[in-house]
Amino acid sequence: MTHRKPRPSRNPLTSKVVQLGLLTAGIAAAAAAAPAQAAAPSSSFARVAVANDHVSTLANRAHHTVVKDNFTVHQYGTAIATGVRNQANAVSAGCSVDDHCRSVALSFQIVTVAGHQTHLNAVNLSDAVNKSCTGCQTLAGAYQFVVSTPRAFTLNAATQHKLSDIHRRLDALTHSKASATDLKAQADGLAAEVKTVLADAVATAHFAPDVAVHRHLDGGWR
Repeated sequence: MTHRKPRPSRNPLTSKVVQLGLLTAGIAAAAAAAPAQAAAPSSSFARVAVANDHVSTLANRAHHTVVKDNFTVHQYGTAIATGVRNQANAVSAGCSVDDHCRSVALSFQIVTVAGHQTHLNAVNLSDAVNKSCTGCQTLAGAYQFVVSTPRAFTLNAATQHKLSDIHRRLDALTHSKASATDLKAQADGLAAEVKTVLADAVATAHFAPDVAVHRHLDGGWR
């Protein structure tokens, strides 16, 4: 399997970016399905698979606090080509230190795909922008997990339960009043848990877990 991650152009207005990159599990079997938001398994026939997850928030004087998160699992089975995109965008506009805004967007995307020669195009982006917004709290984080295997299988109930618990804690974190430092650290911790859950699921299926992590972080409050 080949991986190609295009480099996005930077918005010159972007004051904070949290780009937490592609987590690729190039392993000999896969995990799939998950919590309530998981996509349904595909058929066993090879096909082209596409996933697009996007979380966007805008905080301003009318809505001082806007926070959203996404946690989605896509299970594609055997595919000859897979295009996946995960994106989080957060904007704070027109607020001040005395009347500040808080905008938080976090997106977790898990994709499983099977095939010996599957072509994968994975894009993972996040942007946090302050527009005339002194003292505002703006954070966007995108986490993408791609598990590629020669043949597909579904996660068992115990694994699905673990992912559901992580989703619940992500939602609680997003809606918390945690500082930027704490929020980033806890989000990274949840991402590490997802990685472990997927690796353990593969190991349980008697395949060697080999999980590579690509991560970029840049951001904070202003």
